[in-house]
Amino acid sequence: MIHSLLYVPANQERFFPKAAQCGAGAVILDLEDAVPEDRKDHARSMLAQAVPAVRSPATRVYVRVNNRPDRLADDALAAAEAGADALYIPKVETAGELAVLDKLLEEHGFASGKIGFVPLIESSAGLLEASAIARAPRVIALVAGGEDLATSLGARPTAEVLRIPKLMVHYAAKAAGVLSFGLFRSTVDFRDPDGVRAAALEAREHGFDGASCIHPSIVPILNEVFAPSQEEIAWARKIVAANEVHAAQGIGAFELEGKFIDAPIVARALDLLGKAGLLDEAKEDQ
Repeated sequence: MIHSLLYVPANQERFFPKAAQCGAGAVILDLEDAVPEDRKDHARSMLAQAVPAVRSPATRVYVRVNNRPDRLADDALAAAEAGADALYIPKVETAGELAVLDKLLEEHGFASGKIGFVPLIESSAGLLEASAIARAPRVIALVAGGEDLATSLGARPTAEVLRIPKLMVHYAAKAAGVLSFGLFRSTVDFRDPDGVRAAALEAREHGFDGASCIHPSIVPILNEVFAPSQEEIAWARKIVAANEVHAAQGIGAFELEGKFIDAPIVARALDLLGKAGLLDEAKEDQ
């Protein structure tokens, strides 16, 4: 599971060593907003060295491309050739855009198993197409871009304003069976770690899988909050073990430590063990 994603400008080589060592589940090498227009070609040319530089055994590498006719194809192919695990694609408004990009990559020898898509929903048009976008080729996760989305709505990027749009994108991701990244508040203020922690806790309660950040200091907070705790893992193991015993007796619902347990709760326990990387162990125990 990916609980934290760290944005790094693709043209800022000095940030690469720290990015590789900070423990992020994914590093997003940014070719878009973090790179001035006159440096974008240079940033793209650096991907061949940047992708391996920020990768580690525990860290995947995504590349945020420029979703513009004059840049998208070249950015996408450069990222694929550099070995990126996925493209972070901003301002996606239709599933058709992703189908065209999928075809381009296929034509250049990059099959769907080699590189995935993470669409960013950043407009009201994209928001209303989120369900179709989530089911487009190569999509592995969905994100609502808070700052741009609020701007497109003529609104301020507050947690209250972003809550419903982000939940709409989140529901679309879950319905399609892909990951969902995000917090209800904006993630650009890394100088408020307590606020980020509270926002991450709230997002996790809603089922979000992780969130992005722009500073390495936030990575440990996201990893801690979105990962199952030892107490939760112990609870899930207890539920699964008790269910195995009762299932052998033909009992589908039972009481455990004063609490009613039935199929949805068992499924939630198994899901939690899956997020902790312990699902195979649980299945073997059954």
